[in-house]
Amino acid sequence: MTDLLEMMKERRSVRHFESREVPVEMVDQILEAVRWAPSWTNCQCWEVVVIRDTAVKEKLQASFPAKGNPATKAIVEAPVLLALCAKTGASGYYKGKSATKFGDWMMYDLGLATQNLCLMAHHLGLGTVIAGLFDHDQAREAIRVPDGYELVTLIPLGYPAKTGNAPKRREIHAFTHDTYF
Repeated sequence: MTDLLEMMKERRSVRHFESREVPVEMVDQILEAVRWAPSWTNCQCWEVVVIRDTAVKEKLQASFPAKGNPATKAIVEAPVLLALCAKTGASGYYKGKSATKFGDWMMYDLGLATQNLCLMAHHLGLGTVIAGLFDHDQAREAIRVPDGYELVTLIPLGYPAKTGNAPKRREIHAFTHDTYF
């Protein structure tokens, strides 16, 4: 088994996919990884819509800006598109009230779930890219997200046609502080 840190270092954002279908069993393994992500009070505020229908993917792609998002083509090109949604007012709340300075923790919880998703996909030989630059209201209408939930991100999923090199990372000492900034 690959060392976890090495797997993290090797994972890339994939924006070009082979047309080969992703087996349902592999998608289920990825969803199992989402299931086990940590969340605020174990609220598991996420909902995942699995999209294979090209017409729906095209509606979602139409919510992307004409320029500026390199993942735009991947929305339709990838055999599977995962729409990650979050229940609002659950994560970061206690007795119906925001419990912290930061309010709704749904973005934090979805970030944890997304990391699990992307690492499991990579472990299975699949690629992903996390897309967030799109018209969220237009996209939520395309997949009929109900009130009380927000569409947070779209993640194309499939076999990578190509992958890039690792981007430069800051050294540990550049972001580590002993007592203060």
